Amino acid sequence: MKGLVLYKLYRAVSYGLSPLIRLHLRWRRFRGLEHPHRWPERLGHPSLSRPPGPLIWFHAVSLGEGMIALPVIKHCIQRMPHFNVLFTTTTMSAFEVLSNWLPSEIIFQFSPLDTPASIHSFLQYWKPNAIVLMESELWPNLIMDASKNGITLTLLNARISEKSFEIWSRPMLLPLISLMLSKFSLIVPLSTVQGIRFQLLQAPPSIINFSGDLKYVIEDFGVNERGKINLDNLRLQLARKHVWMAASIHTGEEEIILQVHDVLVQLQPNILTVIVPRHPRHGQEIAKKLEKEGQNVVLRSQHEKLKPGTNIYVVDTLGELRLFYTLTPIAVIGGSFLPGLSGHNISEAAAAGCAILTGCHVGHFSHMVLEMQQLNPLSVLQVSGKIELEKALIELFTNETLLEARRRAAKEAFGRLSGDIVMNIWNLLNRYIFSILCAEETKIARGMKFHQVTTDSHPD
Repeated sequence: MKGLVLYKLYRAVSYGLSPLIRLHLRWRRFRGLEHPHRWPERLGHPSLSRPPGPLIWFHAVSLGEGMIALPVIKHCIQRMPHFNVLFTTTTMSAFEVLSNWLPSEIIFQFSPLDTPASIHSFLQYWKPNAIVLMESELWPNLIMDASKNGITLTLLNARISEKSFEIWSRPMLLPLISLMLSKFSLIVPLSTVQGIRFQLLQAPPSIINFSGDLKYVIEDFGVNERGKINLDNLRLQLARKHVWMAASIHTGEEEIILQVHDVLVQLQPNILTVIVPRHPRHGQEIAKKLEKEGQNVVLRSQHEKLKPGTNIYVVDTLGELRLFYTLTPIAVIGGSFLPGLSGHNISEAAAAGCAILTGCHVGHFSHMVLEMQQLNPLSVLQVSGKIELEKALIELFTNETLLEARRRAAKEAFGRLSGDIVMNIWNLLNRYIFSILCAEETKIARGMKFHQVTTDSHPD
């Protein structure tokens, strides 16, 4: 009862704030953070037609969640080709990258804001038979309205950060999250720790099932011919360098990376540091600052060749991180060197056979680090800061045997952890969603057939 009261309060507040939220959406559009033409989709207004037949809605907030959803979506399409698939994301980066990779049969839209009007408009138009949410997308209006309309809810690769868990565990909010989780038919946590958190938040134990972390599933998106030539040319240029890469760097972490770079260059002038910021704009800011200091920097977006004195390469493009992992023997994973950050996916670097280093602030990726280290302690090296990172990199550049051992360990650990995950998830989805929907379809079809027979037998 208390949970329902809290939900009604949330609904009333989100309804009252709707005009301000719409203004904020327009402001984001003005700043380039929303699509210039398709932003009305965020208010639940469709830009495409809804095809006839059953429809499954997959939702992933950003690029990372969207990339891990794609292998599952493709598998579902292969197994259930008569089901339509609607796929939504929230961020522009996800839209820009994934729109080029999605199969043509997938309907791609921006996700609706969690306001009563937007959710109502979206659900009434698309009428999904089931909703599959990725990771941590727990929005009250969406979940409660879907349940009210008899729509099956699933949460895949489910996770709740430690901070969010503490907030939801408070006596004031626990009834609301408990009510929301009770509306799901299936919750698939990405780790045992996450499963325990969901149970402590009073998710029904019967709906919690494990399959493995989808972030271990690396989808091969391929490279077009022009991109392949570009990549091969870059590979040839890098062949004459001692390369290491700092991936998914957040603001502030570049200071650590560049300080380490300065030390390495003094020891080995042929060093090339590849910096891949989390956001392209940050990469351009880094390049400008270094150029003012007289550094010879190349920006990926400019498609320039490496000059003889170039020792910093900044990747200010989207969707190419996986490709760059194949170009470097050493990958330092960012988002992990400053307090308040929570790490990034290390499995892509492991799949490419990189020696992996990361900081200590890895958040919900801690289970991935531990799993790989348990399989082989050499697979991932955690360092506490600049001095330890500097020391570790010097050791890798001066000890070829150790470098190759770490690269091999990372790839082997990834191989052992990545098997059968999509099939495990398919079996769960089939059990909790598709088999039930198919049974309902059959029942409806039989009912319609029976009605037609009786009508034909008793004409007016």
